[in-house]
Amino acid sequence: MGQYIERLQKRRLISSYFSVVLSIALVLFLLGTLGLLVLNTKKLADHFKEQITISVFLKDSAKPVEVTQLQKSLAMAEYTKSAVYVSKEDAAEQYSEDIGENFQEFLGYNPLKNSFDVHLKADFVSPEQVAEIANTLSGKAFVDEVSYDQPLIALLSDNVKKISWWILIASVVFTAIAVLLINSSIRLSIYSKRFIIKTMQMVGATKTFIRKPFIITNVKLGIYGAVIAVLALAVVLYYIHTAFPELNLLDDITLLALLFVGVLVLGIIISYVSTYFATQRFLNLRTNDLYY
Repeated sequence: MGQYIERLQKRRLISSYFSVVLSIALVLFLLGTLGLLVLNTKKLADHFKEQITISVFLKDSAKPVEVTQLQKSLAMAEYTKSAVYVSKEDAAEQYSEDIGENFQEFLGYNPLKNSFDVHLKADFVSPEQVAEIANTLSGKAFVDEVSYDQPLIALLSDNVKKISWWILIASVVFTAIAVLLINSSIRLSIYSKRFIIKTMQMVGATKTFIRKPFIITNVKLGIYGAVIAVLALAVVLYYIHTAFPELNLLDDITLLALLFVGVLVLGIIISYVSTYFATQRFLNLRTNDLYY
């Protein structure tokens, strides 16, 4: 009978520890995911900004030397990420593929123009800067037209600012929720041992002596939960990198290492603080209050 009760207590203890580790791991994983999002917000925004294209259409009278000079100046410009020359023949072929028929046979000529597709660096993608670049290019005598999606650029710039603020607010809120959830899990695990705490106190054990094993145990559980969270984050990060390599999420290894260390340290700190105050609460309770 005694062995059965002992096994039952061990199972309950293991179950209690498992629930604490699992809750810590889940909360830290969500917090780490948010951290990844915060660290890569600018990178994601830059990726979308650099998809914006400025099309520089040339006049039919443009001389080859002028086209070559423009190509070189675009390549050397500080705002250019890439500049690709598209001949009117290539443009016509692509357009015919898109619509599924040869429009030149119907029209009898090719109305398209030679052009450059210019992708800007993310730091230069704003309504004011793009307009200034377009005006500069339009001022060249052999340039017929400069075209770009002005409403899209304005919308993208506004949304990036709004999203950055919302992510910052969400980070603060989720951090607070993470602390509360981990604190609740640890308090519940200590609540089941409140009579043991009071018994030790009644036989003369000091508060420091009573707190120490609880702090050591729960800090270890916090480390286990943080390690599980870090491993899960690494798997998610690898999957996203494999699916979207253009985002270059693994480029900055130092930042990622700091994030993983931060998750680990946060798990330790929250576990320590929560255990300290939870045990302190039960140490300060009167014996009669333990039953409520």
